[in-house]
Amino acid sequence: MTELVTGTGGPVQADPAAPQQGAEPSVARVSQWSDIRHRFMANKLAVVGLLIIAVLILVAVLAPVLAPYDPLNQDLNQTLQSPGGQHLLGTDALGRDQLSRLIYGSRIAVIVGLASILVALVIGIVLGALSGYFGGWVDTVIMRAADIFFAFPLLIGSIVIILLMGRGVLPVVLSLGIFTWATFARLLRSQILSVREMDYVHAAKALGASRGRIIRKHILPNSITSVLVYGTSNVGIAIVAEASLSYLGVGVDPQVAEWGNMIAAGRNFMGVKDFMWTSPSIAIVITALGFILLGNGLRDALDPKLR
Repeated sequence: MTELVTGTGGPVQADPAAPQQGAEPSVARVSQWSDIRHRFMANKLAVVGLLIIAVLILVAVLAPVLAPYDPLNQDLNQTLQSPGGQHLLGTDALGRDQLSRLIYGSRIAVIVGLASILVALVIGIVLGALSGYFGGWVDTVIMRAADIFFAFPLLIGSIVIILLMGRGVLPVVLSLGIFTWATFARLLRSQILSVREMDYVHAAKALGASRGRIIRKHILPNSITSVLVYGTSNVGIAIVAEASLSYLGVGVDPQVAEWGNMIAAGRNFMGVKDFMWTSPSIAIVITALGFILLGNGLRDALDPKLR
């Protein structure tokens, strides 16, 4: 019932709720994100993973400032120097500073890891959304194509693409992305199969919303969380795969400061100069662990069943 308030200008229709309209959804969203942030920060391992990734990105961005030497500079008078003195992590067989190459190697790791997963996400989300929403022959064709990519081991499939395109960062990114999308597509498809039967999706159809709008506005936002969390965890796997390709001699150029190249350069000195391969190996393990911890933390914070 409308309340009347008498003033000098006569009866005035009071509407105290008017200034507050639209406030409740905003408050709910703030409360939801606050809860997610609280749950994430309460997970100590997730925070450790976030710190590892933050340090990695910072080192990659500030590599020219942090590196004490040019990673490509060769000093044949300082070959195979043990850690200490002017070279904290020693030098390789060409006299290149190991610490500088390790720092610059973080750039390749970040670029390839993030870019390859982004490629896989784009392909997987598009095809997974089409497969899950339309079903029928569309679903059959896309899932059979996914099975073909599942049949290829990641490294073998990537080697084939790189041999066709040539070595370099771009071929490595594309090869890893192409042979990773199938997992994202299948994961998103399974989420969409349940979400598309929800009442709000049927209501949108009844109101005449187009298929594209239903997918963009109603289905994807409620299905994509698990895919993004899985993608975060897989960045570390992509970094390990990239280093493996370089170790095998089919990744980036051998002269580039990259962790897999550093391990390959030190394999002939195992048991004699182990520092040449241990530092990049530790860097790979810590980086992969950081992304896994971060992905697990995001999963626990975003999973409504755990709230």
